[in-house]
Amino acid sequence: MLIDTHAHLDDKRFDKDRDKLIKSLKENDVDIVINPGADVASSVKAVSLASQYDNIYAAVGVHPHDAKDINEETIELLRSLSKKDKVVAIGEIGLDYHYNNSPRDIQKKWFREQIKLAKEVNLPIIVHDRDAHGDTFDIISDELDGNLTGVLHCYSGSLELAKRYIDMGFYISFAGPVTFKNAKTPKEVAKKIPLEYILIETDSPYLAPHPHRGKRNEPLYVRYMSAMIAELKGISFEEVARRTSENAKKLFGIS
Repeated sequence: MLIDTHAHLDDKRFDKDRDKLIKSLKENDVDIVINPGADVASSVKAVSLASQYDNIYAAVGVHPHDAKDINEETIELLRSLSKKDKVVAIGEIGLDYHYNNSPRDIQKKWFREQIKLAKEVNLPIIVHDRDAHGDTFDIISDELDGNLTGVLHCYSGSLELAKRYIDMGFYISFAGPVTFKNAKTPKEVAKKIPLEYILIETDSPYLAPHPHRGKRNEPLYVRYMSAMIAELKGISFEEVARRTSENAKKLFGIS
């Protein structure tokens, strides 16, 4: 019934109960989880998890924090991983100007190169954008070719920017922050953009939603995002769950 489009189940914080958690998802109405990579090692783990569990899918990519460690060999490894079974996207890729763990010019270079890879292998992109809204949008719009699509994960931009992404055929995904009491902008965006362009996610183990804020996040909590969007739009939880799942399957080519 629900699809968590972004959860890092390969993270060490799931080492003690990963198998039990994954096996409990379907009985708790979470049908599918997409596990994106953040570097080559986690991308390999994501692919491995997808091969072990029928309800897990993978994305492969290098997060902007680690852009300084990317080279052409990295791209070749990602190219090879992208062709594995149940790999449905290139990600998590993008720009992060909040921490600047990698120089900004390096981040931009390898964000663009990973977008080019996505176009080459015909997969959507999962985009990380933190405090880099202008450059993220400019690079994506510059690379747009009629086939490129993807999702802005854990969206933190403005309503106007979200509308511009939607006009380009991109989806907007909401994570735990949309449930926070002081999260005015994410709530406004979720309320006003069309449901047909909305995805939901947990970003586990990070950003647990209210009322679990401060604890380890997990895919079972994706229902809180569905409930909040239903409340904001004045529609049923079931409709949000159904439509966001349909959106996820459409974007990621899951039948």
